[in-house]
Amino acid sequence: MNIKINENFNHLAQNYLFSEIAKRVKAYTEKNPDAKIIRMGIGDVTRPLCPHVVSAMKNAVEEMGKAESFRGYPPEYGYDFLREAIAAHYASFGVTVAAGDIFVSDGAKSDCGNIVDIFGDNTIYIPDPVYPVYMDSNIMSGRTIKLIPATVENGFLPMPKADFTTGVYYLCSPNNPTGAAYSAEQLQTWVDFALDTGSVILFDAAYEAFVSDDSPRSIYAVPGAEKCAIEFASFSKTAGFTGTRCGYTVVPAALKAGDTPLQALWARRQATKFNGVSYPVQRAAEAAYSQEGLAQCMENISYYMNNAALMAELMREKGIFFTGGKNSPYVWFKCPNGMDSWSFFDKLLTEAQVVGTPGAGFGACGEGFFRLSSFNSLENTKEAVERLRGIL
Repeated sequence: MNIKINENFNHLAQNYLFSEIAKRVKAYTEKNPDAKIIRMGIGDVTRPLCPHVVSAMKNAVEEMGKAESFRGYPPEYGYDFLREAIAAHYASFGVTVAAGDIFVSDGAKSDCGNIVDIFGDNTIYIPDPVYPVYMDSNIMSGRTIKLIPATVENGFLPMPKADFTTGVYYLCSPNNPTGAAYSAEQLQTWVDFALDTGSVILFDAAYEAFVSDDSPRSIYAVPGAEKCAIEFASFSKTAGFTGTRCGYTVVPAALKAGDTPLQALWARRQATKFNGVSYPVQRAAEAAYSQEGLAQCMENISYYMNNAALMAELMREKGIFFTGGKNSPYVWFKCPNGMDSWSFFDKLLTEAQVVGTPGAGFGACGEGFFRLSSFNSLENTKEAVERLRGIL
């Protein structure tokens, strides 16, 4: 064929991080079929949907089976009942977000990658280490990318610097992969910077439900953020929707590039390229944010956070530097004895049969660090901690 391809794909890393992990685990299990492997790498939930959510989804499916209550294409931006439930969820922790500013989608991952469609030739600033979607989606689009180092010295929470210019800035708090969470004062500094420079902050709040202290659960808790920030959130971790798929993006009406409202651009993009989330899933998401549903969802989050606390306690016992384990389901720690990330991955797999995520897979600043996920059973987590205790 003589057609041209998008050459930007040639600039991507040859192997997607989690594909490489799967490849190595597969090779090991083929040679060791009886090994009991405990998987604590990918951030996928393991506990089932809560009863209130399941009931709501079942009822919605029943509606779809009757002529008088059947529904076809959903509204492109989400049903009003869910947008209003999301707005009420924000209000429950003291943040005002208008229902009309909320756009329902199939997940924060999609929106974090698709949001670049509405921006022109701007410099994209991305923290390192980073959730791979931020980086890869912008490479695919041929964007100019500058990395913001997140290190031990800044607590893996990078802040604006004097040489930063107008651009689009990705922030994630609580962070994936490091688990670190920004304070209100730190986010205010970022918002002030964005307002001063005319920049836009893309704020990933997928893990907001895990916050247990006074760290902001939304960037809109910070004054002025509605004029400079877009926020992504998800039911994946809060309600266990990784296999159900539902998320949302907030684009405030007050957010403009010059005289152009960014909300209008995102609305147009979604209306053209996205056909909405199914009615049963949106009813399930609405139920997840009801009083009864959220209480049940928080039981699952508490379960995961108990697992994280066990891993964090092991790090303290061993005197290993780590972040996360408090406001996040992840524990991010320094590899022992100066090992590089992939070498430690292989050691952990072969000597303890535990799978984690090498920090180097998240960027150059992740080299020498490692991420463990608490999305597993309590029994497996306890066993994994004991196996780790023997090799750390």
